[in-house]
Amino acid sequence: MMFRNAFLISSTILTLWGSSALAADAPVSPPLKAQPAKKQSVATPTPVSVQPVPSQLVSELITVSAARTPTRTDDIGTALTIVTEEQMLTQQRRTLPDILARQPGLNVVRSGGFGATTSILMRGNNANEVKVRLDGMDVNDGSSASGMFDAGQFVTDGLGRIEILRGPQSGLYGADAMAGVIDMTTAQGQGRFKPFVRIEGGSYGTFNQVIGARGSKGRFHYNVELSHYRMEGFHGIPRYIDRYYGATREQRHKGNRNDNRSATIRLGYDVTRNFDLGLTARLIQSNYHTYSLYDLQSEAYGGGNVREQNNMNEAVVRGTAHLVSFNGFFDQVIGLGYMTNRNRWNETGLYATGPDYYRSSRLKIDWHGTFDFKKYGTLLIGAEHFHDTFDSSHTAASAYDTGYHTQAGMDTTAGYGQYQGSWNHILYGAANVRYDSNSRYGHYVTWRVAPSIHVPGTGTIIKASAGSGFHGPTLYQLFSSQVGSSYSQTGNPNLRAERLIGYDAGVEQKLLGDKLHFGAIWYDNRVKNLIQSTENIQMVGGYPYYQYSYGNVARARMYGVEAFLDWKALKTLDFNLNYTWTHARDVSSDLALQRRPQHKFNFNTTWTPIQDLTFSGNILYVSGWRDLPVIGTSYCSTCGKGHGYFTIDIAANYKINRYVSIFARADNLLNRQYEEPIGYLQPGRGGYGGVTLSY
Repeated sequence: MMFRNAFLISSTILTLWGSSALAADAPVSPPLKAQPAKKQSVATPTPVSVQPVPSQLVSELITVSAARTPTRTDDIGTALTIVTEEQMLTQQRRTLPDILARQPGLNVVRSGGFGATTSILMRGNNANEVKVRLDGMDVNDGSSASGMFDAGQFVTDGLGRIEILRGPQSGLYGADAMAGVIDMTTAQGQGRFKPFVRIEGGSYGTFNQVIGARGSKGRFHYNVELSHYRMEGFHGIPRYIDRYYGATREQRHKGNRNDNRSATIRLGYDVTRNFDLGLTARLIQSNYHTYSLYDLQSEAYGGGNVREQNNMNEAVVRGTAHLVSFNGFFDQVIGLGYMTNRNRWNETGLYATGPDYYRSSRLKIDWHGTFDFKKYGTLLIGAEHFHDTFDSSHTAASAYDTGYHTQAGMDTTAGYGQYQGSWNHILYGAANVRYDSNSRYGHYVTWRVAPSIHVPGTGTIIKASAGSGFHGPTLYQLFSSQVGSSYSQTGNPNLRAERLIGYDAGVEQKLLGDKLHFGAIWYDNRVKNLIQSTENIQMVGGYPYYQYSYGNVARARMYGVEAFLDWKALKTLDFNLNYTWTHARDVSSDLALQRRPQHKFNFNTTWTPIQDLTFSGNILYVSGWRDLPVIGTSYCSTCGKGHGYFTIDIAANYKINRYVSIFARADNLLNRQYEEPIGYLQPGRGGYGGVTLSY
């Protein structure tokens, strides 16, 4: 009853806006009718076709994720950024953290070089409050304690599109989307058979190989890419920490090593004009060996030859069936997805402990359909069911290492609805509401409205959005059970979900025939029931016994500004810049939140002086932040001060002929030595280059 009433209220409010038919829903890629209409023109219905368009060909002016239907970015109030395959290739951003670090509203924290654990913080929120999806499958890592998505081993090969939705999105996407959503789509093959091979080498023992092919044959289309990335010899400990612990020459030259193998697959078959089937898969296998400051610290205290190794295996698979009925009136998609993570962590030379195993799985069944009422707008309804499992174990190795085994599961069933429409080509928007029922932590209703106002004849667009979000506790936080001789880490089955209310409002302006586009948006998020680690110390036999668990113990507020400017100065010259100002504090303690830089600025330019030759340059500036100190006597999450930094990257691509292309890039050109987080050095100056052979 609550779900129905909330949905009826939202729909009634937006019905007053009037009408304009928006595009029919698509399973992953929008149909041809999603191409943007000319400015100030009257939108007219377009015949529906389920023939998919490759994601790399979809205009940056169209968002598929903001409303789960292809929609002009100008026609919805959601703050969003779209990254295309062309941009990733031009800038030669080979890993997901590298491309996300340059986007507005995001702060990427990586504990070392390529392969290290990587957190994505959005608008000052925690990393586990950002939902990440791949081809419609939710890929946040259920095997980790926090449930965040770890982008460390995710490469961009095969990706056709990344949509970044900022602000609470739980009204459409449920749990974990309280800060926003990062929605990734695998590129789809189209046209003739196009095989390619790319070989790249460079600094830090880099040697990467990618082989793939994409295209279509009749009703069948395909994209298959296999990659192998290797990095070796990167020493991630800052010099001042080496000096503090008196590191030997051997210790100063111990480096991290990462070996990553990935496979990306997207297959599709158009059974009839109105019915198609799709299958996507991404498989990742990695071996990451690291030597961190804590390993150096352990050796300084007599730990011996300490090394850490993490072996990770991940598989994400999803199949879809897409049907358009009644001459385009009803467009529906049903999907079945499965994800599994298998992680093995081991540390040698410390206390000879056994390895830790972290395993999880997720089965998802989902359906959504869109009713196209032509001039009266569109109505989207959908349902999802998740089954998640978690299994963590550690084998006892001594009398002081008792071992543990935790195994648990949970189910989530959800339903949602959305109305989307417009009035007189001036007022556009969408409103949605969702009900989630979880077998472990209860039931939640979330909502979102996102209007957009076009001021006639001015090129001015006023955008706003407001919504609620929630993030549920993980199975580890609910049921973990690690009991040792001097400590225990136990879950709290009474945890409640974190809750957020957020809104934003801003203005965008287009000038010079849409060649100049700039704008700014203000956002404000308030969070309660934040889940944090709790500590209780008891004396047992005259010695302290540490009891760790979790509780809903904090509130936070995050607000700030995001601004951007895109200028196509010439047909061959583009300038893009964005700026983010973030203020994030724990309301309970009035302290700054950890690892939230206040200022971030990114500038990128692309220049094509002659045909087939393209240059790209990028400047990234990140201001200081509060963090956990790694040396000294102070110990709290924000007692340390991270130093700001800026980097300059350049890249060049030249197509010699239709078969051969060469490329080169220089990262961190000025060799800035910086950490993010504190204690983890990021790569200095590096040069890379290679060749692509294609047919």
